[in-house]
Amino acid sequence: MNGNGNPNSSFFGECIEALYATSYAIRMSYKKGLEPENFYEYTVYPLEGIWDISEKAKESFDGTLDKNELVFTLMIRQPDFVNREYAVKAKEWAEKKKSNPLIEKLKFKELSDGKCVQMMHLGSYDNEQVSFDIMEEFCSQNNLKRKSKQHKEIYISDPRKVDPEKLKTVLRFEVE
Repeated sequence: MNGNGNPNSSFFGECIEALYATSYAIRMSYKKGLEPENFYEYTVYPLEGIWDISEKAKESFDGTLDKNELVFTLMIRQPDFVNREYAVKAKEWAEKKKSNPLIEKLKFKELSDGKCVQMMHLGSYDNEQVSFDIMEEFCSQNNLKRKSKQHKEIYISDPRKVDPEKLKTVLRFEVE
Protein backbone atom coordinates (compact mmCIF):
# COMPACT_ATOMS: atom_id res chain seq x y z
CA MET A 1 0.00 0.00 0.00
CA ASN A 2 1.63 3.23 -1.16
CA GLY A 3 0.82 6.60 0.30
CA ASN A 4 2.14 9.88 1.56
CA GLY A 5 1.59 12.21 4.45
CA ASN A 6 1.61 12.16 8.21
CA PRO A 7 1.46 8.70 9.79
CA ASN A 8 -0.85 10.16 12.45
CA SER A 9 -3.55 10.77 9.80
CA SER A 10 -6.76 8.79 9.40
CA PHE A 11 -5.62 7.76 5.89
CA PHE A 12 -2.59 6.03 7.36
CA GLY A 13 -4.82 4.15 9.80
CA GLU A 14 -7.09 3.06 6.95
CA CYS A 15 -4.06 1.72 5.05
CA ILE A 16 -3.10 -0.38 8.06
CA GLU A 17 -6.67 -1.62 8.49
CA ALA A 18 -6.78 -2.74 4.83
CA LEU A 19 -3.54 -4.69 5.19
CA TYR A 20 -4.55 -6.42 8.41
CA ALA A 21 -8.06 -7.24 7.13
CA THR A 22 -6.56 -9.02 4.13
CA SER A 23 -3.80 -10.70 6.12
CA TYR A 24 -6.31 -12.06 8.64
CA ALA A 25 -8.58 -13.25 5.81
CA ILE A 26 -5.66 -15.39 4.65
CA ARG A 27 -4.79 -16.52 8.16
CA MET A 28 -8.35 -17.60 8.97
CA SER A 29 -9.20 -19.09 5.55
CA TYR A 30 -8.80 -22.63 6.86
CA LYS A 31 -11.84 -22.14 9.09
CA LYS A 32 -13.95 -21.72 5.94
CA GLY A 33 -12.29 -24.56 4.07
CA LEU A 34 -10.65 -22.05 1.71
CA GLU A 35 -7.02 -22.67 2.58
CA PRO A 36 -4.55 -23.06 -0.29
CA GLU A 37 -2.32 -26.03 -0.89
CA ASN A 38 0.47 -26.34 1.71
CA PHE A 39 -1.40 -24.14 4.19
CA TYR A 40 -0.18 -24.21 7.78
CA GLU A 41 -1.29 -22.27 10.85
CA TYR A 42 0.90 -19.27 11.55
CA THR A 43 0.94 -15.92 13.31
CA VAL A 44 0.24 -12.91 11.09
CA TYR A 45 3.55 -11.18 10.44
CA PRO A 46 4.20 -7.66 11.73
CA LEU A 47 3.44 -4.51 9.79
CA GLU A 48 6.39 -3.14 7.81
CA GLY A 49 6.94 0.23 6.21
CA ILE A 50 9.41 1.66 3.74
CA TRP A 51 9.89 5.35 4.43
CA ASP A 52 11.24 8.28 2.46
CA ILE A 53 10.44 11.96 2.00
CA SER A 54 8.92 13.60 -1.07
CA GLU A 55 11.11 14.95 -3.87
CA LYS A 56 10.00 18.47 -2.90
CA ALA A 57 11.16 17.88 0.69
CA LYS A 58 14.51 16.49 -0.51
CA GLU A 59 15.21 19.73 -2.41
CA SER A 60 14.89 21.87 0.71
CA PHE A 61 15.80 19.38 3.48
CA ASP A 62 17.53 21.14 6.38
CA GLY A 63 17.58 18.24 8.84
CA THR A 64 14.07 18.92 10.14
CA LEU A 65 11.47 16.30 9.30
CA ASP A 66 8.02 17.47 8.24
CA LYS A 67 5.83 14.39 8.66
CA ASN A 68 3.41 15.73 6.06
CA GLU A 69 6.18 15.24 3.45
CA LEU A 70 6.67 11.53 4.21
CA VAL A 71 6.25 8.94 1.46
CA PHE A 72 5.56 5.35 2.51
CA THR A 73 4.92 1.84 1.36
CA LEU A 74 3.20 -0.31 3.97
CA MET A 75 3.13 -4.10 3.81
CA ILE A 76 2.64 -7.30 5.73
CA ARG A 77 4.70 -10.30 4.74
CA GLN A 78 2.74 -13.40 3.69
CA PRO A 79 3.64 -17.08 4.08
CA ASP A 80 5.19 -18.89 1.12
CA PHE A 81 1.96 -20.70 0.29
CA VAL A 82 0.28 -17.40 -0.70
CA ASN A 83 0.52 -16.61 -4.40
CA ARG A 84 -0.89 -13.74 -6.47
CA GLU A 85 -4.18 -15.53 -7.26
CA TYR A 86 -4.78 -16.42 -3.64
CA ALA A 87 -4.02 -12.86 -2.55
CA VAL A 88 -6.71 -11.59 -4.95
CA LYS A 89 -9.24 -13.99 -3.38
CA ALA A 90 -8.22 -12.85 0.10
CA LYS A 91 -8.85 -9.23 -0.86
CA GLU A 92 -12.37 -10.21 -1.96
CA TRP A 93 -13.01 -11.94 1.39
CA ALA A 94 -11.65 -8.94 3.30
CA GLU A 95 -13.82 -6.51 1.32
CA LYS A 96 -16.93 -8.48 2.31
CA LYS A 97 -15.99 -8.17 5.97
CA LYS A 98 -14.58 -4.62 6.08
CA SER A 99 -15.94 -1.56 4.34
CA ASN A 100 -12.55 -0.13 3.41
CA PRO A 101 -12.05 1.08 -0.19
CA LEU A 102 -8.27 0.76 0.17
CA ILE A 103 -8.44 -3.05 0.24
CA GLU A 104 -8.99 -3.17 -3.54
CA LYS A 105 -5.83 -1.09 -4.04
CA LEU A 106 -3.57 -3.58 -2.25
CA LYS A 107 -0.92 -5.22 -4.41
CA PHE A 108 0.88 -8.53 -4.01
CA LYS A 109 4.62 -8.13 -4.61
CA GLU A 110 7.84 -9.93 -3.88
CA LEU A 111 10.56 -7.75 -2.37
CA SER A 112 14.19 -8.30 -1.49
CA ASP A 113 16.14 -5.92 0.72
CA GLY A 114 19.64 -6.78 -0.46
CA LYS A 115 22.65 -6.08 1.77
CA CYS A 116 21.46 -4.15 4.84
CA VAL A 117 22.34 -2.82 8.23
CA GLN A 118 19.59 -3.13 10.81
CA MET A 119 19.04 -2.40 14.48
CA MET A 120 16.29 -2.87 17.04
CA HIS A 121 15.14 0.60 18.05
CA LEU A 122 13.64 0.84 21.53
CA GLY A 123 11.34 3.76 22.26
CA SER A 124 9.29 6.38 20.46
CA TYR A 125 9.34 6.70 16.69
CA ASP A 126 10.25 10.35 17.23
CA ASN A 127 13.61 9.24 18.73
CA GLU A 128 14.66 6.94 15.88
CA GLN A 129 17.43 9.33 14.81
CA VAL A 130 19.51 8.16 17.78
CA SER A 131 19.46 4.60 16.41
CA PHE A 132 20.11 5.79 12.86
CA ASP A 133 23.18 7.66 14.12
CA ILE A 134 24.47 4.43 15.70
CA MET A 135 23.82 2.55 12.45
CA GLU A 136 25.62 5.24 10.42
CA GLU A 137 28.60 5.02 12.77
CA PHE A 138 28.64 1.23 12.34
CA CYS A 139 28.71 1.74 8.58
CA SER A 140 31.57 4.19 8.87
CA GLN A 141 33.60 1.76 11.02
CA ASN A 142 32.95 -1.15 8.64
CA ASN A 143 33.54 0.53 5.28
CA LEU A 144 29.86 0.43 4.33
CA LYS A 145 27.95 3.20 2.61
CA ARG A 146 24.23 3.81 2.97
CA LYS A 147 22.56 3.72 -0.46
CA SER A 148 19.91 6.36 0.36
CA LYS A 149 17.99 7.91 3.21
CA GLN A 150 15.10 5.56 2.43
CA HIS A 151 14.69 2.94 5.15
CA LYS A 152 12.45 0.10 6.29
CA GLU A 153 10.76 -0.23 9.66
CA ILE A 154 9.35 -3.48 11.03
CA TYR A 155 6.92 -2.84 13.87
CA ILE A 156 7.42 -5.50 16.52
CA SER A 157 5.19 -3.63 19.00
CA ASP A 158 1.66 -2.38 18.43
CA PRO A 159 1.61 1.36 19.24
CA ARG A 160 -2.07 1.07 20.20
CA LYS A 161 -1.14 -1.30 23.05
CA VAL A 162 2.39 -0.30 24.10
CA ASP A 163 3.67 2.89 25.72
CA PRO A 164 5.89 4.89 23.31
CA GLU A 165 9.02 4.42 25.47
CA LYS A 166 8.57 0.61 25.24
CA LEU A 167 8.01 0.34 21.47
CA LYS A 168 10.25 -2.08 19.54
CA THR A 169 10.94 -1.31 15.90
CA VAL A 170 13.50 -2.90 13.61
CA LEU A 171 15.19 -0.18 11.52
CA ARG A 172 16.90 -1.26 8.31
CA PHE A 173 18.61 0.44 5.38
CA GLU A 174 20.48 -0.86 2.34
CA VAL A 175 24.21 -0.50 2.10
CA GLU A 176 26.92 -1.05 -0.50
